[in-house]
Amino acid sequence: MAFSLEAHWVWDFWVADDGETFHLYYLRAPTSLGDPDLRHRNARIGHATSTDLTDWADHGEVLGPGIAGTFDETATWTGCVVHGDDGLWRMFYTGASFVDGSSPRNVEAIGMATSVDLHTWDKRDGFVLRAAGEYYEKLGDTSWPDEAWRDPWVFRDPAGDGWHMLITARGAGGSTTGGGVVGHAWSPDLDTWTVQPPLTDPAPAFPHLEVLQLAELDGTPVLLFCATRSDGADGVWAVPAAAVPTGIRIDDARLILPAPAYAGRIVTDRAGIPVLLAFTRDETGAPVGITDPVAADPLWRASRSLG
Repeated sequence: MAFSLEAHWVWDFWVADDGETFHLYYLRAPTSLGDPDLRHRNARIGHATSTDLTDWADHGEVLGPGIAGTFDETATWTGCVVHGDDGLWRMFYTGASFVDGSSPRNVEAIGMATSVDLHTWDKRDGFVLRAAGEYYEKLGDTSWPDEAWRDPWVFRDPAGDGWHMLITARGAGGSTTGGGVVGHAWSPDLDTWTVQPPLTDPAPAFPHLEVLQLAELDGTPVLLFCATRSDGADGVWAVPAAAVPTGIRIDDARLILPAPAYAGRIVTDRAGIPVLLAFTRDETGAPVGITDPVAADPLWRASRSLG
Protein backbone atom coordinates (compact mmCIF):
# COMPACT_ATOMS: atom_id res chain seq x y z
CA MET A 1 0.00 0.00 0.00
CA ALA A 2 1.59 3.23 -1.12
CA PHE A 3 -0.31 5.52 1.24
CA SER A 4 -2.56 4.90 4.25
CA LEU A 5 -3.10 6.37 7.70
CA GLU A 6 -3.59 4.45 10.93
CA ALA A 7 -6.29 6.70 12.40
CA HIS A 8 -8.03 7.91 9.22
CA TRP A 9 -9.84 6.47 6.27
CA VAL A 10 -8.19 7.58 3.02
CA TRP A 11 -10.06 7.46 -0.27
CA ASP A 12 -10.48 9.79 -3.31
CA PHE A 13 -7.35 11.74 -4.26
CA TRP A 14 -5.65 13.82 -6.95
CA VAL A 15 -2.04 14.66 -7.72
CA ALA A 16 -0.19 17.87 -8.66
CA ASP A 17 3.37 17.74 -9.99
CA ASP A 18 5.65 20.78 -9.56
CA GLY A 19 8.42 19.11 -11.59
CA GLU A 20 10.38 17.93 -8.57
CA THR A 21 7.76 16.70 -6.10
CA PHE A 22 4.42 14.95 -6.46
CA HIS A 23 1.75 16.49 -4.24
CA LEU A 24 -1.05 14.12 -3.21
CA TYR A 25 -4.34 15.65 -2.06
CA TYR A 26 -6.68 13.11 -0.56
CA LEU A 27 -9.94 12.78 1.36
CA ARG A 28 -9.61 11.76 5.00
CA ALA A 29 -11.94 11.15 7.92
CA PRO A 30 -11.21 9.69 11.38
CA THR A 31 -11.83 5.97 11.86
CA SER A 32 -13.04 6.85 15.37
CA LEU A 33 -16.39 7.63 13.69
CA GLY A 34 -16.91 3.87 13.66
CA ASP A 35 -19.17 3.64 10.59
CA PRO A 36 -17.21 4.19 7.35
CA ASP A 37 -20.35 5.57 5.68
CA LEU A 38 -20.07 8.56 8.01
CA ARG A 39 -16.79 9.55 6.37
CA HIS A 40 -18.60 11.40 3.58
CA ARG A 41 -20.09 14.01 5.91
CA ASN A 42 -16.80 14.32 7.82
CA ALA A 43 -14.36 14.49 4.89
CA ARG A 44 -11.44 16.90 4.90
CA ILE A 45 -8.66 17.35 2.34
CA GLY A 46 -5.21 16.13 3.35
CA HIS A 47 -1.80 16.60 1.72
CA ALA A 48 1.23 14.34 1.26
CA THR A 49 4.36 14.56 -0.87
CA SER A 50 6.60 12.09 -2.69
CA THR A 51 9.40 12.00 -5.23
CA ASP A 52 8.48 8.56 -6.60
CA LEU A 53 4.68 8.10 -6.14
CA THR A 54 5.38 5.28 -3.68
CA ASP A 55 6.94 6.68 -0.50
CA TRP A 56 4.81 9.51 0.87
CA ALA A 57 5.33 12.05 3.67
CA ASP A 58 2.02 13.12 5.17
CA HIS A 59 1.43 16.80 6.02
CA GLY A 60 -2.04 16.48 7.51
CA GLU A 61 -5.18 18.43 6.71
CA VAL A 62 -4.95 21.43 4.37
CA LEU A 63 -8.59 22.27 3.62
CA GLY A 64 -11.79 21.77 5.59
CA PRO A 65 -15.43 22.86 5.55
CA GLY A 66 -16.71 26.41 5.77
CA ILE A 67 -19.01 28.02 8.30
CA ALA A 68 -22.71 27.22 8.62
CA GLY A 69 -24.68 28.38 5.62
CA THR A 70 -21.85 28.11 3.11
CA PHE A 71 -21.82 25.69 0.18
CA ASP A 72 -19.11 23.56 1.87
CA GLU A 73 -20.52 23.74 5.38
CA THR A 74 -20.52 19.96 5.92
CA ALA A 75 -17.50 18.56 4.12
CA THR A 76 -14.86 19.11 1.44
CA TRP A 77 -14.65 16.50 -1.29
CA THR A 78 -12.74 15.57 -4.42
CA GLY A 79 -11.10 18.08 -6.78
CA CYS A 80 -8.03 18.83 -8.87
CA VAL A 81 -5.10 21.25 -8.94
CA VAL A 82 -3.92 23.29 -11.95
CA HIS A 83 -1.16 25.87 -12.44
CA GLY A 84 -2.41 29.13 -13.92
CA ASP A 85 -0.62 31.49 -16.28
CA ASP A 86 -0.44 33.98 -13.40
CA GLY A 87 1.75 31.58 -11.40
CA LEU A 88 -0.96 30.66 -8.90
CA TRP A 89 -1.90 27.09 -8.17
CA ARG A 90 -5.66 26.67 -8.05
CA MET A 91 -7.49 23.85 -6.33
CA PHE A 92 -11.03 23.29 -7.53
CA TYR A 93 -12.82 21.15 -4.96
CA THR A 94 -16.28 19.89 -4.06
CA GLY A 95 -18.22 21.35 -1.18
CA ALA A 96 -21.07 19.34 0.37
CA SER A 97 -24.03 20.61 2.37
CA PHE A 98 -26.16 17.88 3.95
CA VAL A 99 -29.69 19.18 4.27
CA ASP A 100 -31.58 16.75 6.53
CA GLY A 101 -29.50 15.83 9.56
CA SER A 102 -28.61 12.16 9.29
CA SER A 103 -30.18 11.77 5.83
CA PRO A 104 -27.83 11.19 2.86
CA ARG A 105 -29.54 14.05 0.99
CA ASN A 106 -27.02 16.73 0.11
CA VAL A 107 -26.30 19.54 -2.32
CA GLU A 108 -22.89 19.66 -3.97
CA ALA A 109 -21.14 22.69 -5.45
CA ILE A 110 -17.63 23.55 -6.57
CA GLY A 111 -15.28 25.98 -4.86
CA MET A 112 -11.75 27.24 -5.42
CA ALA A 113 -8.68 27.72 -3.24
CA THR A 114 -5.33 29.19 -4.28
CA SER A 115 -1.71 28.59 -3.27
CA VAL A 116 1.75 29.83 -4.19
CA ASP A 117 3.57 26.76 -2.83
CA LEU A 118 1.09 23.82 -2.90
CA HIS A 119 1.25 23.62 0.90
CA THR A 120 -0.90 26.51 2.18
CA TRP A 121 -4.31 27.05 0.59
CA ASP A 122 -6.69 30.02 0.82
CA LYS A 123 -10.32 29.70 -0.23
CA ARG A 124 -11.45 32.17 -2.88
CA ASP A 125 -14.24 34.11 -1.19
CA GLY A 126 -17.44 34.27 -3.21
CA PHE A 127 -16.49 31.59 -5.73
CA VAL A 128 -19.22 28.95 -5.99
CA LEU A 129 -20.12 27.02 -9.15
CA ARG A 130 -23.49 25.25 -9.04
CA ALA A 131 -25.41 22.92 -11.34
CA ALA A 132 -27.76 24.68 -13.78
CA GLY A 133 -31.27 23.19 -13.61
CA GLU A 134 -31.95 23.53 -17.32
CA TYR A 135 -29.18 20.98 -18.02
CA TYR A 136 -28.68 18.99 -14.83
CA GLU A 137 -30.70 17.16 -12.20
CA LYS A 138 -31.30 19.14 -9.01
CA LEU A 139 -32.02 17.74 -5.56
CA GLY A 140 -35.61 16.48 -5.45
CA ASP A 141 -36.07 16.06 -9.21
CA THR A 142 -35.89 12.27 -8.64
CA SER A 143 -35.32 10.03 -5.65
CA TRP A 144 -31.54 10.23 -6.20
CA PRO A 145 -30.16 11.37 -2.81
CA ASP A 146 -27.80 14.13 -3.90
CA GLU A 147 -27.58 17.07 -6.24
CA ALA A 148 -24.56 15.67 -8.06
CA TRP A 149 -22.06 18.39 -8.98
CA ARG A 150 -18.65 17.24 -7.85
CA ASP A 151 -15.16 15.93 -8.70
CA PRO A 152 -14.10 18.83 -10.96
CA TRP A 153 -11.32 18.05 -13.45
CA VAL A 154 -9.84 21.16 -15.11
CA PHE A 155 -7.65 21.24 -18.21
CA ARG A 156 -6.50 23.77 -20.77
CA ASP A 157 -8.37 23.84 -24.09
CA PRO A 158 -6.08 22.14 -26.65
CA ALA A 159 -6.76 24.91 -29.17
CA GLY A 160 -5.93 27.63 -26.64
CA ASP A 161 -9.54 28.70 -26.02
CA GLY A 162 -9.51 28.99 -22.24
CA TRP A 163 -10.11 26.13 -19.82
CA HIS A 164 -12.59 23.28 -19.47
CA MET A 165 -13.97 21.69 -16.33
CA LEU A 166 -15.40 18.16 -16.35
CA ILE A 167 -17.87 17.48 -13.53
CA THR A 168 -19.65 14.45 -12.07
CA ALA A 169 -23.31 15.22 -12.68
CA ARG A 170 -26.69 13.75 -13.60
CA GLY A 171 -28.65 14.81 -16.63
CA ALA A 172 -32.01 16.51 -16.20
CA GLY A 173 -34.79 13.92 -16.43
CA GLY A 174 -32.54 10.96 -15.66
CA SER A 175 -33.42 7.67 -13.96
CA THR A 176 -31.93 6.21 -10.81
CA THR A 177 -30.39 3.27 -12.71
CA GLY A 178 -28.76 5.52 -15.30
CA GLY A 179 -28.51 9.21 -16.07
CA GLY A 180 -24.84 9.92 -15.44
CA VAL A 181 -23.35 12.63 -17.67
CA VAL A 182 -20.05 14.44 -18.10
CA GLY A 183 -20.93 17.86 -16.74
CA HIS A 184 -19.14 20.80 -18.29
CA ALA A 185 -18.12 24.37 -17.51
CA TRP A 186 -15.82 26.75 -19.40
CA SER A 187 -13.57 29.62 -18.36
CA PRO A 188 -11.38 32.12 -20.23
CA ASP A 189 -9.04 32.61 -17.25
CA LEU A 190 -9.69 30.03 -14.46
CA ASP A 191 -11.51 32.65 -12.39
CA THR A 192 -14.80 33.22 -14.23
CA TRP A 193 -16.75 30.09 -15.15
CA THR A 194 -19.93 29.47 -17.17
CA VAL A 195 -21.89 26.25 -16.83
CA GLN A 196 -22.39 24.55 -20.20
CA PRO A 197 -24.65 21.69 -21.33
CA PRO A 198 -23.32 18.19 -20.59
CA LEU A 199 -20.74 16.80 -23.01
CA THR A 200 -22.48 13.40 -23.16
CA ASP A 201 -26.00 12.02 -23.28
CA PRO A 202 -27.25 10.43 -20.05
CA ALA A 203 -25.66 6.98 -19.71
CA PRO A 204 -28.31 4.21 -19.59
CA ALA A 205 -26.20 1.94 -17.37
CA PHE A 206 -24.31 4.38 -15.13
CA PRO A 207 -26.17 6.60 -12.64
CA HIS A 208 -23.08 8.76 -12.22
CA LEU A 209 -19.50 9.02 -13.52
CA GLU A 210 -17.20 9.78 -10.61
CA VAL A 211 -13.66 11.20 -10.50
CA LEU A 212 -13.39 12.08 -14.19
CA GLN A 213 -10.01 12.55 -15.86
CA LEU A 214 -8.72 12.90 -19.42
CA ALA A 215 -5.56 10.92 -20.12
CA GLU A 216 -3.71 9.07 -22.87
CA LEU A 217 -3.30 5.31 -22.67
CA ASP A 218 -1.28 3.33 -25.22
CA GLY A 219 -1.52 6.24 -27.65
CA THR A 220 -5.31 6.58 -27.28
CA PRO A 221 -6.99 9.59 -25.60
CA VAL A 222 -9.40 8.24 -23.00
CA LEU A 223 -11.86 9.47 -20.43
CA LEU A 224 -11.28 7.80 -17.08
CA PHE A 225 -14.01 7.50 -14.44
CA CYS A 226 -15.17 5.21 -11.65
CA ALA A 227 -18.66 3.86 -11.07
CA THR A 228 -20.80 0.84 -10.41
CA ARG A 229 -22.61 -0.16 -13.59
CA SER A 230 -26.26 -1.24 -13.42
CA ASP A 231 -25.19 -4.91 -13.74
CA GLY A 232 -22.96 -4.60 -10.67
CA ALA A 233 -19.58 -4.30 -12.42
CA ASP A 234 -17.55 -1.89 -10.31
CA GLY A 235 -14.18 -0.16 -10.43
CA VAL A 236 -12.18 2.12 -12.71
CA TRP A 237 -13.40 2.54 -16.31
CA ALA A 238 -11.95 4.08 -19.47
CA VAL A 239 -13.56 4.97 -22.81
CA PRO A 240 -11.95 6.48 -25.95
CA ALA A 241 -12.42 10.25 -26.07
CA ALA A 242 -11.57 13.34 -28.08
CA ALA A 243 -9.33 16.09 -26.69
CA VAL A 244 -12.55 17.74 -25.48
CA PRO A 245 -14.71 14.69 -24.75
CA THR A 246 -17.93 15.28 -26.69
CA GLY A 247 -20.09 12.62 -28.28
CA ILE A 248 -18.80 9.73 -26.16
CA ARG A 249 -20.91 6.62 -25.70
CA ILE A 250 -20.27 6.09 -22.01
CA ASP A 251 -21.76 2.61 -22.10
CA ASP A 252 -18.84 1.58 -24.36
CA ALA A 253 -16.46 2.08 -21.42
CA ARG A 254 -14.17 -0.80 -20.46
CA LEU A 255 -13.31 -1.82 -16.91
CA ILE A 256 -9.55 -1.42 -16.64
CA LEU A 257 -9.18 -1.97 -12.89
CA PRO A 258 -12.03 -3.81 -11.12
CA ALA A 259 -13.18 -3.50 -7.53
CA PRO A 260 -12.01 -3.27 -4.83
CA ALA A 261 -10.10 -0.49 -6.66
CA TYR A 262 -11.89 2.82 -7.10
CA ALA A 263 -11.24 6.47 -8.00
CA GLY A 264 -8.25 5.74 -10.22
CA ARG A 265 -5.92 8.51 -11.38
CA ILE A 266 -3.39 8.46 -14.20
CA VAL A 267 -0.11 10.19 -13.28
CA THR A 268 3.03 10.44 -15.43
CA ASP A 269 6.01 9.25 -13.41
CA ARG A 270 9.57 10.60 -13.65
CA ALA A 271 10.37 8.08 -16.39
CA GLY A 272 7.53 9.48 -18.51
CA ILE A 273 5.35 6.39 -18.02
CA PRO A 274 1.63 6.79 -17.31
CA VAL A 275 0.84 4.92 -14.11
CA LEU A 276 -2.46 4.28 -12.39
CA LEU A 277 -3.11 4.76 -8.68
CA ALA A 278 -6.42 4.02 -6.98
CA PHE A 279 -7.76 3.63 -3.50
CA THR A 280 -8.82 0.17 -2.44
CA ARG A 281 -11.51 -1.18 -0.12
CA ASP A 282 -11.84 -4.04 2.35
CA GLU A 283 -14.58 -6.70 2.32
CA THR A 284 -17.02 -4.28 4.02
CA GLY A 285 -16.43 -1.54 1.45
CA ALA A 286 -14.40 0.63 3.82
CA PRO A 287 -11.40 2.38 2.21
CA VAL A 288 -8.00 1.15 3.35
CA GLY A 289 -5.59 3.38 1.41
CA ILE A 290 -4.04 4.21 -1.94
CA THR A 291 -2.31 1.55 -4.01
CA ASP A 292 1.20 1.52 -5.39
CA PRO A 293 1.40 2.82 -8.98
CA VAL A 294 1.03 0.31 -11.81
CA ALA A 295 1.77 0.85 -15.50
CA ALA A 296 -1.50 1.96 -17.07
CA ASP A 297 -0.98 1.12 -20.76
CA PRO A 298 -1.05 -2.68 -20.22
CA LEU A 299 -4.32 -2.35 -18.28
CA TRP A 300 -5.91 -0.55 -21.23
CA ARG A 301 -4.58 -3.09 -23.72
CA ALA A 302 -5.89 -5.96 -21.61
CA SER A 303 -9.36 -4.41 -21.34
CA ARG A 304 -9.52 -4.00 -25.12
CA SER A 305 -8.46 -7.59 -25.76
CA LEU A 306 -11.33 -8.81 -23.56
CA GLY A 307 -13.79 -6.88 -25.75
